[in-house]
Amino acid sequence: MAVRDLCRAVMAGLTMALLAMSAAARDNGSGGGVSLLRDAEIEGDIHTMMTPVWKAAGLDPDAVHVYLVADNSINSFVAGGQNIFVNAGLLLHADTPNQLIGVLAHETGHIAGGHLYRGAEAMRNASIEEIIAMVAGAAATIAARGSGGGGALLGASGVGERAYLASSVTFEATADHAAMNYLDATHQSARGLLQFFEKMQSQEMLIGAHEDPYLTDHPLTQDRIEYVREHVERSPYSNNPDPPAYIDMLQRIKVKLAAFTEPPTSVLAKYPAGDNSVLARYARAIAYYRIPELDRALPTIDGLIRDYPRDPYFRELKGQMLFENGRIAEAVAPYEAALRLDPNAPLLRIELAQVYVENHNPAQNKRAIAYLSDALRFEDKDTDAWHLLATAYGRDNQFGMAALALAEEGLAADNKKNALAEAARAEHLLPKGSAEWARAEAIRAQANDLDDAN
Repeated sequence: MAVRDLCRAVMAGLTMALLAMSAAARDNGSGGGVSLLRDAEIEGDIHTMMTPVWKAAGLDPDAVHVYLVADNSINSFVAGGQNIFVNAGLLLHADTPNQLIGVLAHETGHIAGGHLYRGAEAMRNASIEEIIAMVAGAAATIAARGSGGGGALLGASGVGERAYLASSVTFEATADHAAMNYLDATHQSARGLLQFFEKMQSQEMLIGAHEDPYLTDHPLTQDRIEYVREHVERSPYSNNPDPPAYIDMLQRIKVKLAAFTEPPTSVLAKYPAGDNSVLARYARAIAYYRIPELDRALPTIDGLIRDYPRDPYFRELKGQMLFENGRIAEAVAPYEAALRLDPNAPLLRIELAQVYVENHNPAQNKRAIAYLSDALRFEDKDTDAWHLLATAYGRDNQFGMAALALAEEGLAADNKKNALAEAARAEHLLPKGSAEWARAEAIRAQANDLDDAN
């Protein structure tokens, strides 16, 4: 679960990769950095918890992306298609899985209802980094002028403020209704959604709506809260408990996030050596690695691997420890083992591919191309992964394919100039009429529709 600055590296991120955007390149007007967290384990656990809801909503779970935003405030939003953005603060402050599922079921209601298309048309083709930058900038603008209504999508949508505010509360109520239908359809309680709303209502009374990102983006009304309360009172599923597996997932998510974001000294104080629980050992392994004290981190994670040999993420963490300390060849085996244990995780494929490429082994480089090509069918907005694929193709002397990957990177980054230039280069280098040549031609056509400013 590595923390990595995009400005210092061009390869695909390792676990908990921090995609911190350059202020010069991505000035969001808020005066602060905007960052995105990527973690295969956390994203996978959220997918597991939310898959029944997404199916109930008529969505393909494989087409829904969850992105973690490195912000400890409580918030979530949808933008740019079937993308759900979840602040770390929401995960850390969710008391139960049911609360988290209820909030994300509400966001699913926005996707299924098409609200983001009507409210944020300009975001549909934006890069992931641009989306969180625009949302953060818009939220900061609203908060600065003390507005309690509207949504964070306002600044990027190009929709008039009055029109957006008029529809916002209606969209929120519609998403509430949809969320409760999904929860009933999956025999889950809506009590968590009610508890969350009541918690936010209490916060609103204490600090004011304009101070809290969630309340800025999701204006609460007493009518909405009463509507959810009435549903809870009559639903036959309101007392259904959370599955024990979900409880374990949320607890581990919270411990892992805290271990990677809090000072290591605080983590070690919270989980002293005498605590031999799995979560405490996991937290200590992360804290030792971050200090860094590899002579303590490796034995700790090795102990977890020995006791839980089927857990892919203990092996992933060991691979990360070794990779980031320059022991690249040694990192291959734990990453390969992690992927064998969780073969459907695209981020693990990207991480292993990065290790292969950095290991400068021609045979592994060819495997990296295969893994990246597969992962990018799902992670098509991951600009780092496209760049890594271009690097792997270049080292394999496939220069036309390298140009095509760079064109894909430009398109994912919403960078018209780069996408057009690399697509033209790919068309020149690739066999005319081939599928790859046709893709380069398609990228050029798509890039022509991008904003000239990019």
